[in-house]
This record gives sequence, structure tokens and C-alpha cells, in this order.
Amino acid sequence: MGRTAGRGAGDTQRLVLEAASEVFRTRGTGATLDDVAQQAGVSKGGLVYHFPSKDALVQALVGAMLEEFRAAVHACLDPDDDRPGRLVRAYVRASLSAPDTGEAREASALIAQLITAPAVADVARADVVRWKDDFAADGLPADVVTLVVSAADGASVAPLWGAGLDDDARERLVDRLLRLTVDSTSA
Repeated sequence: MGRTAGRGAGDTQRLVLEAASEVFRTRGTGATLDDVAQQAGVSKGGLVYHFPSKDALVQALVGAMLEEFRAAVHACLDPDDDRPGRLVRAYVRASLSAPDTGEAREASALIAQLITAPAVADVARADVVRWKDDFAADGLPADVVTLVVSAADGASVAPLWGAGLDDDARERLVDRLLRLTVDSTSA
């Protein structure tokens, strides 16, 4: 099956990644490339043209999710903030923004499925190194970065375990974490 008229390679890749997200979330990583191709409405050959293996597809999907979060963090940067810790503060805001419960649950279910795939480890490690380097250049003491980022990460996944914060508690936590980045002696 040839490429659909009017749809470019980037469009097809996005379509396949969206389909893969749905298929892997609902069926796990045991789902096949045929399953993903069917969900995307493309031929298996068309899928394999863009993603030559299931590992390549999983890596691309994880990479896209990580880049989406990175973009969300950068969208939370305050253009008027030039103090050390600017990126860490944006990370807190992005991590602890008011969640769309259904969307967060679906994303968490997908992550739970993908984390079991061996192909994910290298992508995840590279992302961790990238954040570590970015945070090191952000100007805060490493122990403050570790404390604030770990708290934001933990609170952002707490709803998976039924321990989510109500809006007031989340706002208080965000405020406290942001203050820790401004006055690192208060930690």
C-alpha cells in the first residue's frame, strides 16, 4: 500500500506513534507490529518503512513521550526569571500542573507497559543524563536539585497508588518546592 495522498512521512510517523501508544497501553508490549499497523490504518510494510522493528518503534514512542515532557517543562519557563534554578522551577510546574486524571492514568498505564521493554533502558538512561546535565547548568546546589526534582517526580506519580494530592495540597507543595529553589538554605 503506497503512502496516502496528502500525508507526509512525518504525519505517518505521528499516526503510527499514536496507534502504538493505544495498542501498547491496552495490550502490552506483547502486541505485534501488525496490531499497530491495523490500529494506524497503514500497511505493515508502511509501518516497517518508518520503524524497522518493534524495538525501534518502542524507542521512538518513548523518545517522543520524553520530548513531549521536555517541551512541557520548557513551556513552563518564566521569561522574567533569570535566577539560578529557573529550569528546576519549570520542571516542578510541569510535573505538578493540575492533571487531567484520565489522560494521566492512560499515560501511566502506557509507561508501565513500556518500562518492561528492554529497548527502553537506553532511551531512559540517555534522558536521565540529559536532565542531569541541564540541571547541573541551572545553578542550584546538586542536593537541592535532587530533593526538589525527586519530590516533584514522586508527587506526580502518587495518583497511580491512590495517594494523589488535592488541589490545595498540590499548590502548597509547588509553592514550597519553588521556594526551596530560591532560598536553598531553607532546605
